[in-house]
Amino acid sequence: MAPERTSRGRGSGRPTMNDVAKIAGVSLKTVSRVVNNEENVSPLLVAQVRSAIAILNYSPDIGASTLRRSNRRTEMIALLLKDVGNPFFATLHRAVDDEARARGVQVITGNLDECSNRERELARAITMRRADGLIMATVSEDQSYLASELRVDTPVVFVDRPGNGFPGDTVLATNVLGATEATRHLAAHGHRRIACLSDDVRIPTARLRQDGYLAGLREAGIEPDERLILTDLGSEALAESRVLELFHRPDPPTALFTAQNSVTAGTVRALRRLGLHRTVAVVGFDDFPLADLLEPAITVIAQDPAAMGRTAAQALFRRIDGHTGPPAEHWIPTTLIRRGSGELRPAPEGARP
Repeated sequence: MAPERTSRGRGSGRPTMNDVAKIAGVSLKTVSRVVNNEENVSPLLVAQVRSAIAILNYSPDIGASTLRRSNRRTEMIALLLKDVGNPFFATLHRAVDDEARARGVQVITGNLDECSNRERELARAITMRRADGLIMATVSEDQSYLASELRVDTPVVFVDRPGNGFPGDTVLATNVLGATEATRHLAAHGHRRIACLSDDVRIPTARLRQDGYLAGLREAGIEPDERLILTDLGSEALAESRVLELFHRPDPPTALFTAQNSVTAGTVRALRRLGLHRTVAVVGFDDFPLADLLEPAITVIAQDPAAMGRTAAQALFRRIDGHTGPPAEHWIPTTLIRRGSGELRPAPEGARP
């Protein structure tokens, strides 16, 4: 007969290894050896333990056995990103994984999909799996909830986007400087009507890149025109649609600064549909596949996601190894890559669309 539920996990309702041992009539050590598939356990005892596990529907704590090691580590870290399918995050993920693999550490990866609830759910799941640390590209505006979701000794590193309300090292690209350089570059090629197309402005990097765009306009003595600032372009399709609308307005821009790679892709599609891809200048923030093979090839402010991933992983492992200094900021420089689209000059007044 199964023990009463109150004996399981001290009233939690979840059966424990002690419950399994009582049902099987064996020692706790024997249960542990069977659960961990150790050798030299008699077939009879194995059968008794597995029968008890089935009766109780017992599932072992994934991290419990590893926590018995002398260093109390699971040799596992977690990586939470917006979308691993995005080329930027895919490269960042690979760099983290390479650093972890060199240390014999596994990486659990989750996609956040710009969903705050999912961010918190996955943080809770990481605690259940007892990951040694967390690298996160945040999607919610406040990470103070991590104080209640994570173990007190779990280090966190924020990458690509800064955290808020929870201490952790941060690895960021030079977003403001890169966006300023992009706008300055367009202005240097004679453009005065420069539009800015960006992602959701609730995202810190989108706000920083817009700040850099405005700084570049000020440097060039150009008065910002709010009609040329398009925000919340959360997908390639939406960016394409908004750019098509933009060029049906009176006095459209002669140059575009696109502040995210999917926005750039949608913009290029729209310009090609309009036949303006050899007329309207474009500088995109962040490189993307085949950008150098288009005609004209796309000028970009390139981030270095591999360096960001390596730096984030190295910072996390320093914390796991015992570093206790104050949270540090690591800035990864961006690079202007001139390819042709950003070097187009504005058409003469009479030839403009």
